[in-house]
Formats: sequence, structure tokens, C-alpha cells
Amino acid sequence: MSFGKIFLNAILAGLFIGIAGTVCMAVPNAVMGAFLFGFGLLTIVSYGFKLYTGAIGYLAIQGKNTPRYLVELLLIWVGNLMGCFTVGQLVRQTRSFPQFAERVSSVCAAKAGDSFTSWLILSFFCGILMYVAVETFKRKDELDAVVRVPVLFLCVAIFILSGFEHCIANMYYFSAADAWSWKALGAIGVMTLGNSLGGMLLPFAGHVKR
Repeated sequence: MSFGKIFLNAILAGLFIGIAGTVCMAVPNAVMGAFLFGFGLLTIVSYGFKLYTGAIGYLAIQGKNTPRYLVELLLIWVGNLMGCFTVGQLVRQTRSFPQFAERVSSVCAAKAGDSFTSWLILSFFCGILMYVAVETFKRKDELDAVVRVPVLFLCVAIFILSGFEHCIANMYYFSAADAWSWKALGAIGVMTLGNSLGGMLLPFAGHVKR
């Protein structure tokens, strides 16, 4: 796939994470919001869009293709940011935003005010879950959709209800709350590292379908 196509698919992935984040914030019930967020990841993996947290784990098995894959990951990360930022800014212009404006602002304040250690640990566990969700969904020859789809939704719901940090989802939240700052940018950087380390844990241990 060309770099241009990868970048476009990354923007689209960010768009769907933004949509998922919107419904997660808009729904009063936390469990229902966590469940509905899974729509975003299901759409991304079904259509072959490019999400950083779904792609980073496979860096561990690239071999000679590693340099190109690193460029792809950078494009994916930037594209995801663009998609999330766009949705966040557009949603702010609608009548729907006041319904969850206070909530998303509170969420962002808590995230930005956290510590380096907390960001890293919470994002590490999220990275593990995102790898499990994507890798399980890919195993179409081994697992029926009756298993693959529920596992995907469970992984998403678990990371949200556990308070684990997803760097791309947080790009949307900071954008929707208009809460970007140097602290927020630093948090996203640390969360990206944590998601990356968590995402590569199982592949490094040999648990990946080649």
C-alpha cells in the first residue's frame, strides 16, 4: 500500500475514533458508553483503516521491512491525530456538544494532571488490549465472528472502564475539549510510548499470526 493510501486510511481511522469518543462521552451510562466505543474499532478493522494502536504491535515482526514500517507508523499517528482533531473541532460547533462539554473537559483535566508513571502504566495495559482485539479479529481462519467480534468489544470496554489510556482516543478528547497544551502534548507522547510497549509485548513473545 502506498504512503498516500496509508495516510488517508489513518485519517479515516481517526475520524471513526472521534465518532466513537463522541458517543462514549455523550452517553450518561459509563458501561454503555464503553460498549458503544467498540463501534469505532470494529469499523476500522473491518474496512482496513489504519490505527496506530492496532498497527504498532506488528513492528516486532517486520524484520528487513522495519525502516519502511516505522515511516508508516509515523504517517498513521499523524493521520489519526488529524482525523481526531477534525471531528473534535467539528463536534464543538454543534448543538450536541453542550450535552457533554463539561464531562469531556473534566476528563481531559484529569488526564493532563496525571503523572508520567501513571500515563505510562495505564497506556501500557491499553496497548496489550488493543493488540489482542486486533489480532483476534484477524484470525478469521481460526475463529468464528461469534468469538472475534465480542473479544474486540470486550477489549475496548475493559480498557475504558479500567481507565487505561489510549493515545489516539485522547487526541480526540483533547481536541473536543479544546484542551491542548504542552502538558497535554507530553501526555500523548508518553501514552504513545506506553501503547507501543504494550502492543509489542505479545508479538515479542511470539503470539502473532504471521
